[in-house]
Amino acid sequence: MSNFAARRTMMVDTQVRPSDVTKFPIIESMLAVPREAYVPNDQLEAAYVGGNLEIAPGRVMLEPRSFGKLLDAVDVQPNEAVLDLGCGYGYSTAVIARLAEVVVAVEEDEALAADAQRRLSEHGVDNAAVVSGPLVAGAAKHGPYDVIIVQGAVEDVPAALIDQLKDGGRIAAIFMEGSLGVARIGHKSAQGLTWRYAFNASAPVLQGFAKSKAFAF
Repeated sequence: MSNFAARRTMMVDTQVRPSDVTKFPIIESMLAVPREAYVPNDQLEAAYVGGNLEIAPGRVMLEPRSFGKLLDAVDVQPNEAVLDLGCGYGYSTAVIARLAEVVVAVEEDEALAADAQRRLSEHGVDNAAVVSGPLVAGAAKHGPYDVIIVQGAVEDVPAALIDQLKDGGRIAAIFMEGSLGVARIGHKSAQGLTWRYAFNASAPVLQGFAKSKAFAF
C-alpha cells in the first residue's frame, strides 16, 4: 500500500506552495482531499505526479500547480455557489466543495458523471452534485453561479455559460493560443465580461470550446 498521505503533503509542499498559492483554505483543502480516490484505478501511482493526468482521450485532470493557482486567482468564498465544468472523476469538485457553499459539477459522459458522484458520496462530499450533459451547456437550471471553473482549456467561452454567471461573478479558464496557454479570470459586471491574465498553463481544449472556424476571415 503506497503512502498516499505523505505524497499528498509532498505535492502541496513542492508543487502548490512554491507556485504562490498562499490562501490557507486552498492549501488545507488540497492537503485533505485524497487525490488518489478520484483517478482511474490504473492511474493510482500517478495521482501525485506533476503535470496533467490523462483520464480519457483528450481529457486531463489539471496538474496540482495549475489547479491550485486557478483556485487562488478566482478566490472562492464560503457562501458561494460554484459550477465545476469537466469534473472528471470528481477531484476538483471535492476540493472546491471544501471552499464553497455548494458545487454543481458537469460531466459529458454519463458513466463518468455517475462514477464521480459515487466517489464524492463515498468520501462524504455532501454539498456537491454531478450532472450529466454537454460541458458547453453548463447547468443553467441550478444557476446562476458566483464562480465558474473550467477543468481543461478553451479557445472560446460560449455566451450560454457567461449567462449562468451572476453579476459580480468570476469565471476561471485556461485559454490555448496555439501551443501556448494562459489562465485568465473573467469578471462579470453590468458592462459585460472583462478577462484578466492570471498565469501561464496548458491543457487540452475541451470538446465544444474550440473557436468556430466558420468565422475566420
